Amino acid sequence: MNTVIASVPAASARAPAWPIYLAEIRCELRRAWRYPGFVLPSLLFPVLFYSLFGVLLGRGQAPVYLLATYCVFGAMAPALFGFGVQLALDREGGLLTLKRALPMPPMAPLLARLLMAVLFAVLVAMLLIAVAIGAGVAVTPRAVLHLLAVAAFAALPLGAIGLLIGSHVGANAAPAVVNLVYLPLAVLSGLWLPLSILPPLFTTLAPLWPTWHLAQLALPAVGQPAQGSLWVHVAVLLGITAVALGLARRRLRRIG
Repeated sequence: MNTVIASVPAASARAPAWPIYLAEIRCELRRAWRYPGFVLPSLLFPVLFYSLFGVLLGRGQAPVYLLATYCVFGAMAPALFGFGVQLALDREGGLLTLKRALPMPPMAPLLARLLMAVLFAVLVAMLLIAVAIGAGVAVTPRAVLHLLAVAAFAALPLGAIGLLIGSHVGANAAPAVVNLVYLPLAVLSGLWLPLSILPPLFTTLAPLWPTWHLAQLALPAVGQPAQGSLWVHVAVLLGITAVALGLARRRLRRIG
């Protein structure tokens, strides 16, 4: 009898963890898709803005330039709101504490939320590319892959920033704080209009913003000039991700 009882934990310990990750991913995606207030703005706002300012009102290289930068802009909302606001809600609602008590890998909720942000970012980029092609913008298959890769990669640093926000502010304040980060970053990074037409101070401060580095990764895909080295941009973004995750983890440990 003792042998049978003792074998149960051993069998559980040998059980693969991937079904838990898959279950958490399914739950996170279902939760996201069940909230129209999250899904519709995340998917449609970048497309509507690009259709208006890039296609209908855009002149010259505007449709091409904005295609690249809006692929970054489209990744911002799912990552910042999906991590920042949702984490704050989970903290105050007790769901975060419940998940910590469950026998699941600690990284499962984080990876599920990251995959959700990546999926939304790629979907937005695909919609933007479809609109651009429909408007007559020449987009090669290589450019499509390049833009989709940048959109997916953008979820990493932006999600880490969202996690940092959600770990420090409450559920009521989280939407306002995220908006204070979301909209200024888009303007200051040149995602809505080139920094060259703004005062020189904007160009000087641009390397401080992660979205500017992401834009420099996206612009070469459509033949637009970019500043700096690819590897420098990647290194800066990975550094921002590491710092934000470290600070968020430290905060969550204190309140947990």
